[in-house]
Amino acid sequence: MNGADYLINSNEIVIPSSFKRFLRDLGKVSEILIKGRIRALIVISGSDPTKLGVLAARTIEYYVSKWFKQTREKELKGLYVFHDEFPDAVKMKEIFENKVSKITKKIDFEFAVYEKSERYLGITIQILVMDLTKDLKPNDVGRLVGIVEGGGIILFLTPTWNTWDTFKTIFKETLTVPQFPEPRHIFITWIKKKLLMHDGIGIYDADNDKIIKKLAIKREIKEYVKSVSIPKERVFPSEVYEHALTMDQVNVIKMLEYFYEKPEKGKKKVLVLTADRGRGKSCAIGIGLVGLLHLFRKIKPKFRALITSPSPSNIQSLMSLAISVLDSLHYKYDVVKKGGNIIEIRGDKFSIEYWEPIVIPKIKGDIVVVDEAAGIHVPLLYKILEVHNRLVFSSTIHGYEGAGRGFSVRFLKKLKTMENIELYQYEMTEPIRYNYNDPVEEWQFKALLLDAEPAELDEKDLEDIENKRLLYVKYDPKELFEKEDELRQLFGIYVLAHYRNEPDDLGMLADAPHHVIRAVKTSTGKIVCAIQIAQEGPIESNMVDELLKGGKIPGNIIPDRFLKHTRLVEFASTVGWRIVRIATHPAVQGKGIGSWAIERIFEEVKERGLDWLGSGFGVTDELLRFWIKNNFSVIHISPDRNPVSGEYTVLVLKPANEKSSKLVEVAQMEFKMKLINSLPINYRELEPEVVYLMLDDKPYVYSDKPVNYFSSIALDRLWTYCKGPMTFEAAADLMYIIGRMYWLTKKDARPKLNRMQEMLLITKALQGLTWDEASEILKKPVKTLQESGHEIACIYFEYLTGIKPDEYNPGVNIATYKTGFA
Repeated sequence: MNGADYLINSNEIVIPSSFKRFLRDLGKVSEILIKGRIRALIVISGSDPTKLGVLAARTIEYYVSKWFKQTREKELKGLYVFHDEFPDAVKMKEIFENKVSKITKKIDFEFAVYEKSERYLGITIQILVMDLTKDLKPNDVGRLVGIVEGGGIILFLTPTWNTWDTFKTIFKETLTVPQFPEPRHIFITWIKKKLLMHDGIGIYDADNDKIIKKLAIKREIKEYVKSVSIPKERVFPSEVYEHALTMDQVNVIKMLEYFYEKPEKGKKKVLVLTADRGRGKSCAIGIGLVGLLHLFRKIKPKFRALITSPSPSNIQSLMSLAISVLDSLHYKYDVVKKGGNIIEIRGDKFSIEYWEPIVIPKIKGDIVVVDEAAGIHVPLLYKILEVHNRLVFSSTIHGYEGAGRGFSVRFLKKLKTMENIELYQYEMTEPIRYNYNDPVEEWQFKALLLDAEPAELDEKDLEDIENKRLLYVKYDPKELFEKEDELRQLFGIYVLAHYRNEPDDLGMLADAPHHVIRAVKTSTGKIVCAIQIAQEGPIESNMVDELLKGGKIPGNIIPDRFLKHTRLVEFASTVGWRIVRIATHPAVQGKGIGSWAIERIFEEVKERGLDWLGSGFGVTDELLRFWIKNNFSVIHISPDRNPVSGEYTVLVLKPANEKSSKLVEVAQMEFKMKLINSLPINYRELEPEVVYLMLDDKPYVYSDKPVNYFSSIALDRLWTYCKGPMTFEAAADLMYIIGRMYWLTKKDARPKLNRMQEMLLITKALQGLTWDEASEILKKPVKTLQESGHEIACIYFEYLTGIKPDEYNPGVNIATYKTGFA
């Protein structure tokens, strides 16, 4: 430190002259920031919490004075976010709070811990201070930076600049596992590089009293002019439209007017709304919903709007704007909160209610809003679509929610082919809080790869794919983050191909020590498949006992579940690779690239002497078919669905040597028995196609025809059901046994059933669905299914007895009675 500048007199730090110059640079750009409605990012690094707190407070004092000279606003809002479990972080916050409160009464500053920062989504502030001295969690940066409006500033307080790269943050610690206790140090190096590269960012080294990067705005910024006009021809009252801040919002509200009219018979009205983060899409929906509510109350006893999202925090701005519009229209209402979030607005003859995504297909409403729809499993979106007639699906394109364009690419494509859909589409582009060309947004997008896109493929690439002239690439993570074009291609595939992708995923890719990165390229160097893999195992013997008793271990998902559910302790000594994510370029999916990549990965697993290759995923019949086709076996399914995505999670394994083959064989058998016995309890709603794929494979209990399975009386009852007097319900116990027997008997040793009969055994005999439920799923009339049930009974009667049903004499004599063991 420069002793001449850094003096403490009566516990006061003298502001270094270099920092005064740094602030003057902020002063020079303040008019551009405020008039142009753009933001600046200030980074102050150092090891002394006292000095950082003082310099941060001085920065606020200086900028606030500039702000009030150029605006008429009476008060500013600020947010300071920190980790309260560290004494020096608390000290820095207290010093900052004390200084700021003395400086000015014109700032309303809130202080929050990172764990509760989600509650600030949807609010607008002018000043954000992020204490990054203990952690840099990518999702925090993605989530909070966007709430600062144009003309405002963001302060990052960081550890010493030169050593920040290798600082062991909380986020890095969460990425470590017992087998790899030290994280990589790549992500912060990447962030620093982006801070140095981008416009509108100033960096100051408080330890050495040195300006690392001078703050400047080099881009051309047009003065911000806000122009909003209310449509002359409208159905909603003008008081509704007055809450819109942009013409994009006006247009969305206008589109929602179309949802007042009932859809034509057999049709549905659907609005798909997309936007970058910070465009006010949720707010626009909240405004428009109240417009609809206002009209519906005149014609309906009660208006009910159902709102869903991956998290209730996602829809707080929607609820807040709905409340504002209700106030403007002089409605009385009650607000219901849970965990600090609004989950219902309830008034006379209306309600706006939040429900978890998995609940929405089971309840009725006048309109359904699915916010952040990209975070919800596509099959669940289709279920929601199937049940309701007026729907709004909205999603973020670039934002911390990590939606990417995958949602609109996949979901819209299907919607456009559906004849019963009256489809409206809108993409919002105008920022709510700041101007176009905002330098901080540009930095955020580039640093967190929010705008990453896959490479554009040409004819040469398509030819390579067709002929499998492909290259399997083994990336060193550090080198990958130095090849930005390839990193953006690879991450861009994840953004497009996966339904949920977050900035934290980028941090994990960089710093998780047990993760490896692989890719498939064409001969032109374009990435067409991206793979992220975690190495798992071995588990130390002292930890095995803990896991068997229900303990937890970081990472190691497959060993953990394998040990807990199959109880085979030998698996603890194995080491394998779990494929965390594998995604193919959306333009060339279905051309065998994923399977080609799996083959190369499995070859590498064997070359490295590992024991197995596995994966875990939210199960759909399409995904499961892919893994089974590549010779993977299902060894576990979660006992219930994820309440947000609506998925059951399955684990699949492919053994790479004899030792793991024996373990997997036992696990397969245990899994198959567990699944069959649990179908009517845990998996009654599991998609029958998924059940079929899990059951229609080895292992089998019976390699020959089962004998002595039914008692004499049971067989006589089976004949009675076969010939008709008895109903399925009266023979349900027998059909359940037959269902189990069928799937546990080797294919060449069991009778041949057609596909409908097999699916009936699953849906009716094993899952216990009603005839109507089975009819809806199998797309067959109830009568046809009931006839099929009788046919199965006849086939099995002859199979088990060797007697044709027409040649059998019914009835049982006690003298000839034989017991069964089923």
